[in-house]
Amino acid sequence: MKRTGNVRRSAAATTESRWVRRLLIGVSLAFLGLFLMMPLAAVFAQAFSRGWEVYVRSLGDHDALSAIGLTLLIALIVVPVNTAFGVIAAWAIAKFQFVGKSLLITLIDLPYSVSPVISGMVFVLLFGRQGWLGPWLDARGIHIIFAVSGIVLATLFVTFPFVARELIPLMQAQGTEEEEAARLLGAGGWQTFWRVTLPNVKWGLLYGVILCNARAMGEFGAVSVVSGHIRGETNTMPLHVEVLYNEYNITAAFAVASLLALLALVTLVLKSALQWKTAEQLAPEEQGYTGD
Repeated sequence: MKRTGNVRRSAAATTESRWVRRLLIGVSLAFLGLFLMMPLAAVFAQAFSRGWEVYVRSLGDHDALSAIGLTLLIALIVVPVNTAFGVIAAWAIAKFQFVGKSLLITLIDLPYSVSPVISGMVFVLLFGRQGWLGPWLDARGIHIIFAVSGIVLATLFVTFPFVARELIPLMQAQGTEEEEAARLLGAGGWQTFWRVTLPNVKWGLLYGVILCNARAMGEFGAVSVVSGHIRGETNTMPLHVEVLYNEYNITAAFAVASLLALLALVTLVLKSALQWKTAEQLAPEEQGYTGD
């Protein structure tokens, strides 16, 4: 029996009455409007409440530029590292059997179950002056807590699952048949990876990278603990927003926050584009399927 017949029967079995569909759609739109669109609109409205000149001056402030530059630097360091780790970990987990595989998967999921604030406290316990490794590092002039290196480590920890967790199920679903065929045809390990494995997961990889970048630039909890809130030195954009808001500099706080909101919007657009691209790739295969 053709796939189209199965699809029609599935659709018929799940079709609800018109008023139920309208109610569900209305509730969804109301929820999105209340908890997503209104806060975003409020951020931009408050950011431009005193005019374009004040908005530009707020972003051009030395401390704001420092926070923006530090945020971009952290993302430029963290995202490539986590991308490399995610690809390697996903490749190993999905394509090979080895001792400790379940433990590795558990460790990858660890940041999801640990509060970012707690992870920041762990870094303080390890690398602070009174921590386990603090005196040894301090004697050698190495500073991690209240320094950029600490922010990098904390951000690495909270973001490293994103790429791996996006690729692992994708690679597992694809199986190993194509890689085995490539090896039988004489391709080496790196050739197989670059020409078979990586092209098959490129959209999932980009999706994971986008999510990782968004979290790296917007992380607050772990970074707040390890940064020390040193103005102009260790304040990222989220921390700088908090400082400005606590000083009742509301317009400047929302001006910087609008950049983070814009990042969120760009992330959503790219996410939707990648989902559309993935569906477009799968569509020809589904149309060509005729059944058993």
